[in-house]
Amino acid sequence: MWCNLLVHRQPRGAPLGKMSRRRSNGNAIRGPQSALTDFLASHNISAQQINLDYQARVQDAQRQAEAAAAETAAEAHEEVSDQEEDAAERKKRKRKEEKAIAKIKASKEFKKRKFEHQQDDPDADSDSDALARDMLKKPKAPPKPGQFANCEVCEKRFTVTPYTLSGQDGGLLCTKCGKEIKDEKKKSDNAAKKKKQAPRVRKRQQESDRMMGDVRPGAKSLVEVCVKKVADVVNDIEEFGDIPQNLLDRLSQILSKKRVLNPRTLQLFLQPGIDRIAVYDCAKLETEDFEKIFAFMPDVERINLRFAGQLKDEALRYMIEKNPKITHLQLGATNLVSDEVWTELFLTRGSQLESLKLSELNDSMKDSTVQVLAESCTNLKRLKLRSCPHMTEASINSISTLTTLEHLTLAVAQDSPPDILVNLITNLGPKLKTLCLEDYYYADDAVLEAIKNTCTHLKKLRLTGSSSFTDLTLSSLFDSNSGNPPIPFIDLSSNRDVEYQNPVADDNDTEEDPIGFGSTAMKALMSHSGSKMTRLDLHSNRHISHDALTTVFDGKIQYPELRDIDLSFVSHVDDVVMTGIFRSCPKLEKLTVFACFSAKEVVIPQGIAVIGLPNAQSAVEIMGDA
Repeated sequence: MWCNLLVHRQPRGAPLGKMSRRRSNGNAIRGPQSALTDFLASHNISAQQINLDYQARVQDAQRQAEAAAAETAAEAHEEVSDQEEDAAERKKRKRKEEKAIAKIKASKEFKKRKFEHQQDDPDADSDSDALARDMLKKPKAPPKPGQFANCEVCEKRFTVTPYTLSGQDGGLLCTKCGKEIKDEKKKSDNAAKKKKQAPRVRKRQQESDRMMGDVRPGAKSLVEVCVKKVADVVNDIEEFGDIPQNLLDRLSQILSKKRVLNPRTLQLFLQPGIDRIAVYDCAKLETEDFEKIFAFMPDVERINLRFAGQLKDEALRYMIEKNPKITHLQLGATNLVSDEVWTELFLTRGSQLESLKLSELNDSMKDSTVQVLAESCTNLKRLKLRSCPHMTEASINSISTLTTLEHLTLAVAQDSPPDILVNLITNLGPKLKTLCLEDYYYADDAVLEAIKNTCTHLKKLRLTGSSSFTDLTLSSLFDSNSGNPPIPFIDLSSNRDVEYQNPVADDNDTEEDPIGFGSTAMKALMSHSGSKMTRLDLHSNRHISHDALTTVFDGKIQYPELRDIDLSFVSHVDDVVMTGIFRSCPKLEKLTVFACFSAKEVVIPQGIAVIGLPNAQSAVEIMGDA
């Protein structure tokens, strides 16, 4: 049975949007056009907005075309008007143009472009007028944000934004090229910044060298450069080889200053054929490292170990047993060594010791131990004892029996009365070449008289920290009629009574016999020892007047050997005094003037290290200046 069915077929080629179907329930199925509209609406895309943007672009293109046509018409009109203008107007316009061209030719930009043009094509004839006319033309306005432009570097077409960068030739850069150039500029700026900071590092090193007195102009010696280079790469070195002893000492100083002297680097200094060892910073060494020193160097004669906090009894006993040739011993901060072992050292090796220097012994070196030292070290020529708080007046009396001493430095039992020091100086003075009594507060004029009468062969004198010396007695110590020879090394610093107030005698700031080193002693000292003096330390001596300083340093009196002067905290030092010092001391290398605030604008000769004066390096006169 045939059923009458009506079948609707979609013609071939007909658009899909016109297709329609019926669901079984009678509802219509939505077509693709309606689905597309919903998709655009969900993504905030409006067909009307798309149409408006398209119309705007079309209108913008039309405006640009009309502007170009108008510009072409204007140029054509100008050409016609130029032909029609009369001779007077043409002459006036030409005169203005020539004036503008002449102004352009006189500018730096024109000279720069002309030079670049000649560099690019040396054989081509440079037409100055043509180049000036090109510069006279108004530059074309760059594209605005939203418009298209070609990248100056890669010539890629891109959309201009407010963040688009400009190129070196005036064009614009795309995002990729702009980022690359920005990164390159950042790297170059960082490199320039580091290069700019380099002189600051060199200045710091220069100031460090000046503090050490190294002021030699020009390049450093090849030996010094090599030694510092070795110190920089010391962790990569397996052995030093046959290096002279003086260079080993210099390497030890540099490594100690850098705090890199450890058990590994110590091994480089342990050479059996060397008779001396100097380690200026033993803070990173252990007890086993000290025993290794004494085991690897059985023939060592000179030992210098500073800050040896881990040197204990067993290590010192090992040294006594394994090193029979020791003649010079210097130990610092060996607080873990007991008096029993010190006594054993003096009884066993004391008779062969010629030099003994001990310092910072907070838990040992009592009076009984010092008595054993004095009885056993019968050939001792040099003794230095500092910061040994257990020593008292009895220790100084024991030291007074060491009549073989030629060099004595004491900074122990500093509250001893003057008669103890007088007895010490009277017994040892005739043979002494070095006498250093540091910070003996109660030392008075009787001590000075003992020094004057008995110490007739001194090459070095250090008397510091006294509040009892008087200016008149100090001046008599340097009496030219006494027959005592000049003393090359003088340190009379901090000799003043802080609470003493003496009225000024006259208008020249001269005080009447003050307590401490004053003007009278200053004149007597320079008159007596100035001809042979090499070092002078008078810091913190407040009673030296300006008149005394200008008298002894007047620029006419010469001190030919004086190389190092310390006048810190001497308030009367000013530009006049410093200028006189420079003229009176032709071999001066180092001048220390901390807290000398009156010295401000002095010109410093080359080759002199001035320490303590702000911006002293900028005041150094140029080579060749008078």
